[in-house]
Amino acid sequence: MRNNLLKISLAAICAIVLSASAALAAENWLGNWKMDAAKSKFTPGPGPKSQTLKFEQTKDGIQLTTDGIAADGSVTHGSYTSKWDGKDVVWTGNPDADMASPKKIDDNTYENTWKKGGKATIMAKVVVSKDGKTLTVTNTGTNAKGQAVSNVVVYDKQ
Repeated sequence: MRNNLLKISLAAICAIVLSASAALAAENWLGNWKMDAAKSKFTPGPGPKSQTLKFEQTKDGIQLTTDGIAADGSVTHGSYTSKWDGKDVVWTGNPDADMASPKKIDDNTYENTWKKGGKATIMAKVVVSKDGKTLTVTNTGTNAKGQAVSNVVVYDKQ
């Protein structure tokens, strides 16, 4: 009886570990991404000189950290952590948003509504290519300066 209970417990633990691993692997945007400025388009421009994205699994959800050099040469840094369920979370370091509402669509796609002062500003659609090597972010809306935004930003997996 005790042996059977031990086998059942081990099987349950293995199932939990495997399902957690599968859930983590299903987030295809996890990892480090570097902006390809030559393939990216910014309206209004100019876009940043450089930018990296880091998506990592944490106990509180997936954390996005951005680092870069703005068009004016200033250093940028921002981050948020979300369960990717569409609920608002605090976004630090983004001049066009103080809240993010990322929502997973499928393993390769999520949408994120940016908000500033409670008002939606920009909608971002993020898609990872089928080969997992390219991440494309399409932003539309209005930035903090009141300008219409229509950006397509391409990142390469690092």
